[in-house]
Order: sequence, then structure tokens, then C-alpha cells
Amino acid sequence: MPAHMLQEISGSYSTSTTITAPPSGSLQNEREKQKTVPQYLEEDIRPEMKEDIYDPSYQDEEGPPPKLQYVWRNIILMALLHLAALYGITLIPSCKLYTCLFAIMSYYFSGLGITAGAHRLWSHRTYKARLPLRLFLILANTMAFQNDVYEWSRDHRAHHKFTETHADPHNSRRGFFFSHVGWLLVRKHPAVKEKGGKLDMSDLKADKLVMFQRRYYLPGLLLMCFILPTLVPWYYWGETFVNSLYVCAFLRYAVVLNSTWLVNSAAHLYGYRPYNKDIEPRENILVSLGAVGEGFHNYHHTFPYDYSTSEYGWYVNFTTFFIDCMAALGLAYDRKKVSKAAVLARIKRTGDGSHKSS
Repeated sequence: MPAHMLQEISGSYSTSTTITAPPSGSLQNEREKQKTVPQYLEEDIRPEMKEDIYDPSYQDEEGPPPKLQYVWRNIILMALLHLAALYGITLIPSCKLYTCLFAIMSYYFSGLGITAGAHRLWSHRTYKARLPLRLFLILANTMAFQNDVYEWSRDHRAHHKFTETHADPHNSRRGFFFSHVGWLLVRKHPAVKEKGGKLDMSDLKADKLVMFQRRYYLPGLLLMCFILPTLVPWYYWGETFVNSLYVCAFLRYAVVLNSTWLVNSAAHLYGYRPYNKDIEPRENILVSLGAVGEGFHNYHHTFPYDYSTSEYGWYVNFTTFFIDCMAALGLAYDRKKVSKAAVLARIKRTGDGSHKSS
């Protein structure tokens, strides 16, 4: 691709919003301001959106945690899915090339439904999308089958606002397994229901496409997640029904699930904290590879309003590349981006010293 086209796609657009560093002035005045203005609010440029901003004032109540209540239906279904996925791995050598390519394409398609859709567009409102892109993302999100956009966004906003507390749906302080998948196998902690139920979700309630998906989610997910991925290879290029079902449906779905879960588990436990050493989320390149760009987690929790979730643009971040391409086509706009000056200011103030600029 010519260099001028790459610059056109990845460069700044008139519809982008940038967070700049605080204006120059007395360093003493700036330090005094930091004492009185909460750190988690001072760089936010979305006055209409505060439900995903970390609230350090919330603390867990003292006392033993409530007894775990297992959801046996989820435990059994999750076990069966992963057994089917393991069987699917053994079938890969017997699959046709088109089937493998289709499974990979389905992986990225459904992954974007989470990363570019439920996460960056609907949960954090880091950019805006026109109707064709919104339709694409809602279909991709339905194929991903990780709850509808409304429920996913509500849990994710609670995760950011009350991270590493009992009000965090996948609190990593309860261990790797819990934050990875265990939180889906037990009843939610009462604090998750209480605090999550009080979040302002009026923006998504007013979104007709999100509410339509929520209303018809069960038939939609059956069609998008299991039926179509099985029928397309079987019908169009004569793949066996078993290969189509176990590789393109079960295996692809299990890989997307675990790639997403690693953001909740590994990216909260392993890696560096160059932007904010006072929170648990970390930078994990391996997670970013699997989760198509969502492994720059310390940055993301420090600047949840940045559409790229990273300061490095397209580097190990397919989702940012996708959004920028959509912007070049006029389908994405008003992308929020933190300026280099603001990032460097935060690194100096709260980083752990691992950043190359430190």
C-alpha cells in the first residue's frame, strides 16, 4: 500500500478528539490542583460519560465473602464446549484449506464484535459509528456469544468503576481461575448486582439496535454462533458436517472466549504498569495478540476513553487498525485519543518506571 494511503488511514482526522496535557503554568499550582482534583477525573474529556471511570472511594465491606453458589448449568455447558473444542483440534488436519481460512475469518469477525463493538464503541463510547458499521458490529457481537451488548457493557463498566473489588464481576484478586472463567460459573457477588444496577445505562437503553439485539438475542446467537458457521463450509465447499461443526463453531467459539477472558485474568496479573502502578491491570503483549489489541490493559484502565486502548496505534492492535480503516471510509468518526503530552505526564506521575521514556 502506498505510503500516502497509510498516512491517510492512520493519521489524525477532523472528527477526532484529542486529550491534551494540562496548560503550562506554575508547577506548584499544578501540584496543588492534583491534591484536590481526583486523578481519575482530571483527564477525562467525556463530560456525558462517567460510568466507566474508576471510583477509588468504593471499598469492600469488612467480613468474610459470601459462600459461592455454583451454577451447574453453566459448569456443564462450559465443560462440554471445551471438550468439543479439544476434539475440534484433532480434526484440523482433515479440514479443507477453505474451512481453516473461514474459521480464522470467523474468529476475527466475532472478535471485533467484542473489541470494536461491545468494548470500545458501546461500553466506553470512545468513537462513534454510522449505521452500516453498527449493523456489522452487532452481528459480529452476536456471533461472539458473550451476552448481549447491554449486559456485556453493564458488567464492563462496573469492572472499570469498581475494579479489583467485590463489585467487579471478574475481580482478579479472587485468583486467575475466577477472573478467567470462574465468575461465569457461580452466582454474582451481591455487590456486583447492587453497584451494577445503579449504573446509568440510559445511553444503551435509548439505542434501538442494542435493544433489538437484547430482545432477540437467543435466536440470533444460535444462528450466528453455531448454525451459520456450520452450514457455510458444509454447503459451499463440501466440508464434512462434523468438521464444520467442531472446528468452525465449537473450536472457534472457545478460542474467542478464552482470548477475551485472558484480558480479565492474565492482563490483570502478569505484565508491567508503566502508566499507573497503583492499579492492577497490566501491559501484556501476548494477550493483545490473542484478543486483537486488548492487551495494553494498564493504559486502557488509565485512559478508558482512548479509542485505541494503547499509545502505539496499530502495533499488535488489529482493532485500532480496523477502526481507522472504518474512519477512512467515513463509517467511524469522533475518535477520542490521548495526546502524547498527557500520556508522558501520567507516566511521570504514576508509572512504575518501566516505560521507555522513564
